[in-house]
Amino acid sequence: MQEFFMDYGLWLLIGLLVIIGLVFLLSGKDKARDVAQDIAPTPPAQTPPAPFVEPVAAAPVVAPVEPVAPVAAPIAPIAVEPTPAPEPVPVSPAITAVPEGEDDLLRLKGVGPKLKTLLIDLGVTRFAQIAAWTDTDLAAIDARLGNFKGRPIRDQWIDQAKYLAAGDIAGFETKYGKL
Repeated sequence: MQEFFMDYGLWLLIGLLVIIGLVFLLSGKDKARDVAQDIAPTPPAQTPPAPFVEPVAAAPVVAPVEPVAPVAAPIAPIAVEPTPAPEPVPVSPAITAVPEGEDDLLRLKGVGPKLKTLLIDLGVTRFAQIAAWTDTDLAAIDARLGNFKGRPIRDQWIDQAKYLAAGDIAGFETKYGKL
């Protein structure tokens, strides 16, 4: 008997779960019909017609109608302040003296399209800039990365950038894998 459960126990468990699921689904449909019937309006009970009484002509009584004041006060609009665009981070003079053009920051391991765009918005466009970062520069950039905070240290961007800025592709691929 133990061998039977060892061999077919998993299938028995799956079958049991399927049966429980079917029972649950089928019982839910019946309840939905019951609820729909409970919600459906019931026809009013019929009362026997009243005996006919001849109307007497009388002057109509009209009550004055008073205007109704609104119950709720109007809802004031919610003021939404726009988020300011990130300002470039001031960095050391060695970083700002970069030749024209941009490097492909996507070659750094751990940098994707969104992070590349964020780095360019912060003024970082070259591997030489990243390779020249000091601890102060790294802390200033890291504070501006939002959801990507901690990535420069964890992914070792400075070390990667040193290899790429020097053009040492073989050394980069040895340490960080194929580009």
